[in-house]
Amino acid sequence: MPYFLTFLVVGWADVFSRKVYRDFILENLAYCRKEKGLFLFGYVIMTNHLHLVVQQKDANLSGWVCDFKKFTSKKLLKMIIENPQESRKEWLKIIFAYHAKFNKRTGEMQFWTHENHAIELYRTEMIESRMNYIHENPVRAGIMEKPEDYMCSSARNYAGLEGLITVDHW
Repeated sequence: MPYFLTFLVVGWADVFSRKVYRDFILENLAYCRKEKGLFLFGYVIMTNHLHLVVQQKDANLSGWVCDFKKFTSKKLLKMIIENPQESRKEWLKIIFAYHAKFNKRTGEMQFWTHENHAIELYRTEMIESRMNYIHENPVRAGIMEKPEDYMCSSARNYAGLEGLITVDHW
């Protein structure tokens, strides 16, 4: 069964306004699709969150979510802290440390919120509705005029254009 998921950066911090961090998420989604049994039907990476429509081959989606968020958060925190070009480093560290204080499960810094807003998509109309929501996100945000013009979205794949990563068309 496919699910709609939202992964949100703590404090709505605009981490993914930087290409290097967006590319890292894309690489990981592509890896999970090839190596971890993930069906990736749709995605969009916005500046501070990402939406996905996914399904796990072995029906262990919660395990995949946990692994994905744990791996990406550790790596992204390290990338930000060690990036000499990151002008927002100190500000981001303050945000990540502040949110970690309220959660015993995280270390000194927290990257993702713990909510995933998972919605089971058990009807075709639900999948279509969520895919449309994902693809229209950059349009609603005023970033692009047409969904397929936004590079970090599966809207390109569905419009017959080359996407940054391969998706599983439902």
